[in-house]
Amino acid sequence: MKLWGGRFEKETEGLVHAFSSSLSFDRRLAPYDIRVSEAHALALEECGVIDAGEREAILAALGELRAEMERGDFALGDEEDIHTAVERAMVERLGETGARLRAGRSRNDQVAADMRLFVKEESRRISALLLELMEVVLELAREHLGVVMPGFTHLQPAQPVLLSHHLMAYFEMFKRDFERLRESGARADVCPLGSGALAGVTFPLDREMMADELGFGGITANSMDAVSDRDFVADLLYALCMLSIHLSRMAEEMVLWTTPRFGFMELDEAYATGSSIMPQKANPDLAELVRGKAGRMLGHLASLLVTLKGLPLAYNRDLQEDKEGLFDAVDQASAMLRVMAGALSTASFNPSRMAEAAAEGFTNATDLADYLVRKGLPFLEAHAVAGRLVRACLETGRGLEDLTLEEFRAVEPRVEGDVFDHLSVSACVEARDLPGGTAPARVEEAVSRAREWLEALKLRP
Repeated sequence: MKLWGGRFEKETEGLVHAFSSSLSFDRRLAPYDIRVSEAHALALEECGVIDAGEREAILAALGELRAEMERGDFALGDEEDIHTAVERAMVERLGETGARLRAGRSRNDQVAADMRLFVKEESRRISALLLELMEVVLELAREHLGVVMPGFTHLQPAQPVLLSHHLMAYFEMFKRDFERLRESGARADVCPLGSGALAGVTFPLDREMMADELGFGGITANSMDAVSDRDFVADLLYALCMLSIHLSRMAEEMVLWTTPRFGFMELDEAYATGSSIMPQKANPDLAELVRGKAGRMLGHLASLLVTLKGLPLAYNRDLQEDKEGLFDAVDQASAMLRVMAGALSTASFNPSRMAEAAAEGFTNATDLADYLVRKGLPFLEAHAVAGRLVRACLETGRGLEDLTLEEFRAVEPRVEGDVFDHLSVSACVEARDLPGGTAPARVEEAVSRAREWLEALKLRP
């Protein structure tokens, strides 16, 4: 069955039909297509195109169709797309009554409505999965409040931080991801039905009623924009891309931290894999796959943006290419969130190794420079003095805390005995006692605020 053909004398070439068919992937939109058809049937009755009996028959047939699809009993034919498959089934079951359902709509506004419903639902579903991961991160931060580790810049030891502070950095990233996901769902929350192919329809359909029936917050303002717009898809893909990038950064650290050279973390055996040749291996494959899939997500966004950039108004068949990347992106994001939550919740950390590493690499050098500033040196000069003392330590294989007071004073006479109070790892961490800092009290505050934020979300409708 085709939704067109009266103007044509020839049948579509088989190769052309196969090339243009989207049924293999847009069948995923079937539940939304049925919902959209139900709302459209109500609008058709309201404006007199069908009567109450026809509307009841259409709704009953759509309900049966939904049940068959949920059971896997619905046989798809050789249709061009899921919309045609649904209409074919309606005509087969209801005859002329089923054929009346197409009045006042186009596949253009129909698929736009389906896609908007899909984006709304997926943004909520993935947001919920993200919250589960955030719960894991928050619980790990709470459990490890006293654990110190080296903070890195350029992957070189920089300053000591709390492991909890490090974990809460990811919580903040994920919080922004959550907000982006919710915002993408909100921007999809307008109903395009009634836009027709591009100019609107001649039947007085109650657009607000259809929007309300489908759970949309409003209706689109311009019929041409409504059928040719896919920036709401790009919004969700961008949100998923940023989420995948943040997951990839976390995955990269899992790969690093589980190496013997770091030794900060160990994955549960259920979340590691072995080697086909090296019996000793326990590889962080899932983290590597998360890292790899982030590139795949970026590709989906880039593909859609390139598709959209040159399209004249209004609908163009290029827009059929908006679906496969989106469907794959939501599936991959869901899988990435689940495996990362599982891996983190079952992983173990090595506090003693982290504390040992926090004291390596002169991570207290900045605190020495800050100490000298408090003794009256300009920071530029204090920085140079601290650097000379680091050089002296490098030549003798010691740490700054191992120098004698006389050795300090030989380089800078203003150094006093209290210098050693500022050079321990714990002192360096506690000194950063300002909002957003790594001092234990500040990190505890951050964990508490995060808990309040999560609890407040649970109270929202």
